[in-house]
Amino acid sequence: MDTLIHTPFAEIAVLLVMAAGIGLFGLLLRQPLIVSFIAVGLIAGPSVLDVVHSDEQIDLLSELGIAVLLFLVGIKLDVKLIRSLGRVALLTGLGQVLFTSIFGYLIGLMLGLGHVTSLYVAVALTFSSTIIIVKLLSDKREIDSLHGQIALGFLIVQDLVVVFAMIVLSAIGIGAADGGHGGGSVPVVLASGLAMVALVVLFVRYVANPLTERLARAQELLVILAIAMAAMFAAIGDFVGLGKEVGGLLAGVALASTPYRETIAARLAPLRDFLLLFFFIALGATLDLSLLGTHVTGAIVFSLFVLIGNPLIVLAIMGAMGYRKRTGFLAGLTVAQISEFSLIFVAMGVSLGHVQEDALGLVTMVGLVTIAASTYMITYSHQLYAVFEPVLGIFERRGTPREPLEAGDHRDDGYKVIVFGLGRFGTAIGMRLHKRGIRVLGVDFNPLAVRRWRELGLETEFGDATDPEFVAELPLSQADWVVSTVPIHPTGLSHEDTRTTIIQLTRAAGFRGRVAVASHHPRDTEDLCAAGADMVLEPFQDAADRAVDLLCGAPEEERTDIPPIGSEEKQTV
Repeated sequence: MDTLIHTPFAEIAVLLVMAAGIGLFGLLLRQPLIVSFIAVGLIAGPSVLDVVHSDEQIDLLSELGIAVLLFLVGIKLDVKLIRSLGRVALLTGLGQVLFTSIFGYLIGLMLGLGHVTSLYVAVALTFSSTIIIVKLLSDKREIDSLHGQIALGFLIVQDLVVVFAMIVLSAIGIGAADGGHGGGSVPVVLASGLAMVALVVLFVRYVANPLTERLARAQELLVILAIAMAAMFAAIGDFVGLGKEVGGLLAGVALASTPYRETIAARLAPLRDFLLLFFFIALGATLDLSLLGTHVTGAIVFSLFVLIGNPLIVLAIMGAMGYRKRTGFLAGLTVAQISEFSLIFVAMGVSLGHVQEDALGLVTMVGLVTIAASTYMITYSHQLYAVFEPVLGIFERRGTPREPLEAGDHRDDGYKVIVFGLGRFGTAIGMRLHKRGIRVLGVDFNPLAVRRWRELGLETEFGDATDPEFVAELPLSQADWVVSTVPIHPTGLSHEDTRTTIIQLTRAAGFRGRVAVASHHPRDTEDLCAAGADMVLEPFQDAADRAVDLLCGAPEEERTDIPPIGSEEKQTV
């Protein structure tokens, strides 16, 4: 039986079963899978069950997972996106990396870690998990909000810093470790790097589009091409001394300009998650729990620095640039953890002999604590802001010049209808009201939606409907209607959603008119009316009724069952 368990296939089978079980338990606790996967490695490692012995096979899968991970980062790298998000993403990203590195380095020296180890740990603390943050913001439907887009922008800046740091690390490490890399000097590595970049440029210019267009006829071949390029470039990068990580990223950049990049990314994401399982299992299995215990104090100090210091750094930078304290606070929470790149970065340092394995254990402990804690911080971001809002005034400049400038600064009265949510339904309502000569103001936190409304000749305000200060500044005094077409999404883990928040905030701001909210579920009607809605709009049901009228030959006249502006009747449409 012991022989059976220690066969490579049986070990991987046991690890997969453990990953599924522990992952399910972590899911119930609303934790990212990274935490569960590292826990699997710790439990399966020598410190607990000691069932991991096929190190070569697991390491091979983990290295392929790292190559695929960086391939997917490369395929989504878009310098145009950084440019379009403006200087806030660049300055915030670089500023956060700089200040976190400086303070982290000083903290490391105070803890007696030594200069090199302190530098490695400090740099590792600057990287935030793009995967976790994007997932959490997408689940909350805040990825298109101002703070979501700024966070995405400085995460891309962080990714670029990661690439630069790994290139520098690989170049400096030449000669320190002769086993894994084939280069012999820094000039050779730099020349090899330039040659690989030139190869990527030629591939993008002459080969990428025609090749992927032909292979796209068979989706399986397209996926195989992507995996093959990730593995091949990773192997070349490792051979010339740049490392597998840089090679995998350059492979992704080579396909980033093709029209099939989103298809490739979507199909490779499950494979990436599967292979990264073995990286985190291998990481956890190599950690000695007794060794981790020697760094409890350092892990606590660094974890508090990441959880509190990183958000404050972002908040201060954005406040100095003229953004509201709320925007800076919500964006700052997204950097309250370290990422998988932090572990990979320190692991590279260990492999090059720059730092000892206990440094990797320290960073891993910080990762476990910060990833777990920040998940709740981002999920409860609005509730946390409500708690800390009274003391955040020092981070906001008078007048917050940045956001009103982007919003258009329409603060005069005279609007009869204010529409929250400028999607297709909200835009259709706004256009029809405008054609009838009714002055309407649109409100949305998506800059693209605001821009589209302005292009249509409609007046807009840029802001978050869940921000009490912003809602209180809206010209509500002469409005007859407030209309919410925002989709359903919780503002936290409670059952309160944005629609009821809009009702409460507009009433608290002194609005005395009537409120209409959109609902796609008839079962919500009673709850929304109880929350204070005067009208519940059901777009699909209303469109279906109108379509049936047209199909049955009813005259195309305006409906008369909807109370006009000025009516006092409460209805469901």
